[in-house]
Amino acid sequence: MTPGIPGFRHARLPGADGVQLSTAIGGSGSPVVLLHGFPQTHLMWRHVAARLATEHTVICPDLRGYGASDKPAATSPDVYAKRAMAADVVSLVAALGHDRFALVGHDRGALVAFRAGLDHPETVTHLGVLDVVPTLDMWNVLHGVSAAVGYHLFLMAQPPGLPETMIANSADVFFGSFLDAWACDPAAIPDGVRAAYLRASAAAVPSIVADYRASAGIDVAHDQADFDAGSQFAMPVTVVQQDWGAQLGYDAAQVWRAWAPDLDHRLTRAGHFMAEEAPDEIAEAIRELLAR
Repeated sequence: MTPGIPGFRHARLPGADGVQLSTAIGGSGSPVVLLHGFPQTHLMWRHVAARLATEHTVICPDLRGYGASDKPAATSPDVYAKRAMAADVVSLVAALGHDRFALVGHDRGALVAFRAGLDHPETVTHLGVLDVVPTLDMWNVLHGVSAAVGYHLFLMAQPPGLPETMIANSADVFFGSFLDAWACDPAAIPDGVRAAYLRASAAAVPSIVADYRASAGIDVAHDQADFDAGSQFAMPVTVVQQDWGAQLGYDAAQVWRAWAPDLDHRLTRAGHFMAEEAPDEIAEAIRELLAR
């Protein structure tokens, strides 16, 4: 049985282009949307969502191509562009009756949130980002042997065929390796949750690869166009990232300041899966963001 978020109901809501998104909804009050990362589903927010639901309507969708949401075929590069996935979020929240909302994303979901904040500044009131840098900057800072940590980015950027076949043939090993390598506290992802992530990811290999492939192509083009135009976020932004120290090789806060004039950049001792490893810390960071 797949775990869930206690007290939350589930619905299938309309995204963009006819895509239906499986969404967990709970609480009441001003809306906060939480977007999951890789290789996860909305379930990664189970602890944080429960904490925020005492004050807010909390909306946790599975991104298109992930979890129980629709997985359209990648017939063109824009199907899994973050622009399309951001439009999904705006559409599904509108279907719930909200025309403005706060948005927080982790990992892949943070890249969707990034695009939503630039494309829909009249809709996104507050923006939270967990443990990424923008796509354009990510490719610029990955270089030399330090780029080996992001080998999966290069693998899934390859033309259709090879990456899908390789990953599908070893799905549990492939996706499980990230759960193992990126968690400082493995107990934060218990066996039942881990199994749910692996099942969902194994069933979504083509769409997950398409999502990553978009980030090596069309997403870079969209980010570059905004960078060249001097686009910046109009709303308050909070970024929480792992404290890698000198190992990082670049100043992540400086990277984010170029995009976010109203920035609160924080470091955490938690690992990449910080919403599961340090839910009190992340929930408090979101509350403080919403108070700005």
